[in-house]
Amino acid sequence: MDTWQAIDTTRAIRKFADRPLDPKHLARILDAGRRSGSSKNQQNWDFIVCTDRSHLTELAAVGPFAQHLAGAAVAVALVTPDPATADAPLSVMWDLGRAAQNMTLAAWELGIGSVPATVYNQALAKELLGLPSGRHCEFLLSFGYPLNPEALTWTKRAGGRKPLDAIVHTERW
Repeated sequence: MDTWQAIDTTRAIRKFADRPLDPKHLARILDAGRRSGSSKNQQNWDFIVCTDRSHLTELAAVGPFAQHLAGAAVAVALVTPDPATADAPLSVMWDLGRAAQNMTLAAWELGIGSVPATVYNQALAKELLGLPSGRHCEFLLSFGYPLNPEALTWTKRAGGRKPLDAIVHTERW
């Protein structure tokens, strides 16, 4: 799969088959995140891999749109320094987004679907993930083989993305 094809065809997958990820596939996904570029090469992230079904079900309670975590084969919690602290680098969320995108694209190439979950209940996430002081989880990624394998090749919905001329400005707004 070439890069543009991966970017253009990746879809959010929220329903997963009840089967574990191949360990080599999981390692490839995690390595894709690790290989992401980061500001000043700080690599200010950690990844917590969650595969236990009861733990995944508990994690689904961290936000109103996180239910897909309960059905995933794997959830990866994306952990950073707490961005609310004065000494947190401004680049931490940019870097984390780059790592997350690498992971989702690597998964897509392997026939694995994914979708992010935003953490709304920080106290619950901290407890369930055992985060040490000063660490923060704003997002988790669900991964799994799609319940419907055809979901990997569904055509784009009309109107799914704004046209370029609606969002691109030249020189100034």
